[in-house]
Amino acid sequence: MWVTGLPGQGPVRAGAAVADIAAGLYAAIGILIALAERERSGVGQWIHTSLLQAQIAVLDFQAARYLVDKVVPEQAGNDHPYSTPMGVFQTRDGYINLGVGGDGQWRKLCEVLGRPELGTDERFSTVEARFQNRPLVRSLIEPLFMERTSAEWLELLAEAGVPAGPIYKMDEVFADPQVQHLQMAVPCTHPVRGNVELVGQPLVLSRTPAQIKEPAPDKGAHTDEILAELGLSATEIDKLRSEGVI
Repeated sequence: MWVTGLPGQGPVRAGAAVADIAAGLYAAIGILIALAERERSGVGQWIHTSLLQAQIAVLDFQAARYLVDKVVPEQAGNDHPYSTPMGVFQTRDGYINLGVGGDGQWRKLCEVLGRPELGTDERFSTVEARFQNRPLVRSLIEPLFMERTSAEWLELLAEAGVPAGPIYKMDEVFADPQVQHLQMAVPCTHPVRGNVELVGQPLVLSRTPAQIKEPAPDKGAHTDEILAELGLSATEIDKLRSEGVI
């Protein structure tokens, strides 16, 4: 949390359950590795991970910066820790996320912005120079992004090969044509809520694809069916219910 947020504002939590999700994914990957290894050795093994380990692992280069160079990463807001310009820029009608990495992309960006001379200016011509002059870089290009809409900039930047993308609110996420093509909103019928949509699976298998058939059942929804499968009669189930056992 100390690497998230605007400089000086104090720790800021992430917008998603990063540790929970990452730990689950690492555990799943570990299981797959162990299963593949068992095919060779014929021996099983214990798999262990934790929320703490997952959090440290996803810190990636931020953690490596400290371990290798003993640099304690500071909050950088919407800027990248060292690549510039990379982050959020306001447009005429919203915001876009810019991802300029190398010097070639920087020169392409300057051409798109109508300021090609900035691309070869010695103050900005290298990654290191732009990082040292980050406030000046931002002050020069921020007003330029206000001249067009997000859609206009994204089209121009894509044509120039400059990495950039839209910044969506949640309703805009599911209105995006690519998201709709991926079928990430799955229609279902809930016994109480009626027709609803659930988040689709992010992993698609060609032969055995995952399928969401119905929402998760309410508490106790299948109690009678499960107890009946275990051999209890309807009378016995009713007795358990009347006694408060179920």
